[in-house]
Amino acid sequence: MQHRFFMASAMRTDVAEADAEALDGFDAQQVDMMAEAIILVDERDRRLGRASKVNAHRGVGALHRAFSVMLFDDSGRLLLQRRADDKITFPGIWANTCCSHPLDVPEEREEAEGLGVRRAAVRKLKQELGIEAVSIDDLTYVGRFRYQARQDETWIEREVDHLLVGRVKDLEVKPNHNEVAEIRWVSQDEMEAILIEEEPEHPVAPWFRCIAARLMDDAWWNAETKEDHQALFDDHIHDLGDVSHMLPNAVGADLSTSVLEVLPLIETRIADRLTASRHPRLGQAMMHLIEGGGKRMRASLPWLVAKAVGDTHSGLLDVGAAIEIIHNFTLVHDDIMDDDPVRRGRPAVHIAYDVPTAINAGDAMLAIAFEHLCDAPSFDMALLPDIVERIAWMVRRVSEGQQLDIEFEHESDVTEPRYLEMIEGKTAVMFQVCSELGALLSGADEDTIDCMREWGLNVGLCFQLMDDLIDVVSDTATLGKPAGSDVAQGKRTLMVIHALDQPDSEAKSALLRALGKGEEATAADIEAAHAGLENSGSIAYGRERASAYHAAAHACLDRLPTSPALRALREFTDLQLARLS
Repeated sequence: MQHRFFMASAMRTDVAEADAEALDGFDAQQVDMMAEAIILVDERDRRLGRASKVNAHRGVGALHRAFSVMLFDDSGRLLLQRRADDKITFPGIWANTCCSHPLDVPEEREEAEGLGVRRAAVRKLKQELGIEAVSIDDLTYVGRFRYQARQDETWIEREVDHLLVGRVKDLEVKPNHNEVAEIRWVSQDEMEAILIEEEPEHPVAPWFRCIAARLMDDAWWNAETKEDHQALFDDHIHDLGDVSHMLPNAVGADLSTSVLEVLPLIETRIADRLTASRHPRLGQAMMHLIEGGGKRMRASLPWLVAKAVGDTHSGLLDVGAAIEIIHNFTLVHDDIMDDDPVRRGRPAVHIAYDVPTAINAGDAMLAIAFEHLCDAPSFDMALLPDIVERIAWMVRRVSEGQQLDIEFEHESDVTEPRYLEMIEGKTAVMFQVCSELGALLSGADEDTIDCMREWGLNVGLCFQLMDDLIDVVSDTATLGKPAGSDVAQGKRTLMVIHALDQPDSEAKSALLRALGKGEEATAADIEAAHAGLENSGSIAYGRERASAYHAAAHACLDRLPTSPALRALREFTDLQLARLS
């Protein structure tokens, strides 16, 4: 009795109050199972720890180990189940014979020959379908795939799914109707008809659609013996990306959740690369800005775009990580050139270390970014020349934009068109290339790639205009760098250009008293200069131009087909204006 109680306790974990509240109103038996402890894993299916089932499936969710069973009868028909309408995740839809999770207990963690997941499958076949006759020896472990699928704003599957196959005779099935609404045996032709059915009453689960359409070839259907099943084994973890769009009426997550879904995967890629240096101080200098935080907007953008317009895969995260490393390299050098002592609320790299080390760290980061692209295994390497060419072009354009920015500090006749040329290079092209590559790597057509390239450019231009505005109206604590530094350094922002084009006035004189004066400009001078920009109508003009690019970006999204992932891109577009509401 004590042993059984211990085992039951070991299979469960604490459920946070917020998670418990999310379960209010659901079936009691289903809620009880959401406290089961399942196995958290990384992208390579290496065990990281445990979490409750509700925690791993709610909100951002967490990558965890799962299994999918395909049982065939002696005629080669596959047993399907329609999930009960009371299921919390993905209710009422058709799926493979049985799909669930090994629990975080020793007997279900065992990895050799898929022993742990086979034990878990036997347990769940009995619990869900009343199947008593299938043993672990009847199930063959044939491979794995990685995917995620979002049901709605609350619930998501993020799994490394282990595939188990068996062929049985005279199978007695007694469905547990709390788990299974109905069952069905289908032939290969019948399965193919189900996959192409338009507007079915009960759709096919996204993960099973992937298994049936992309992994189950003729050999799966024709296998008759244990040896045939063993011949199906494939050690490769197939990367199927985000397949939420395969579920009709799926609801996409908001921007924050969408970014957080992939942020740890991107952060791991960046840290693994930058800390691999043989010189500890160089590695620490390269990590300094990364450890300071940042929203990783550019890093997540290829993935977000691909979700909205095509197929996703982990190669998008590799491209995002490489571009984020490059972005941080430009910030390290920018802070040296601008003599900014603070970045993201902490000392800039050249302050925390020294100028030569900061320059060297930036150079190394650029090289490491391209090394990462060349080593990344997760996208079609035939695309590598195009990817490298676009990112190299991006780096050159950023450098050209930065050079114009430097030169503008010593020119008094900078025009608006030249300013827009400068910010397009310095800032917008990075958003443009992130978006373009996201569409390219998703398999989108040329029109869609062009549309997302245009969207990224407009978002980037809006971003930089808003960044200039924020420098004027925010304080140092909000900015993470000295407030008013743009005016003191003499930067020719759109607002400054507009104000200098106005007739002489006290507002214009106040601006000129601080513009380009550097450390000579007092806090009072800078405050007066900012008031001058307001009084001359220049801040309003900057907002107006930013709003125009914001509208142009939304017009690009209007050209795309409806997708659950469009929500995040809409919010990404709005975020630029929302930074200064």
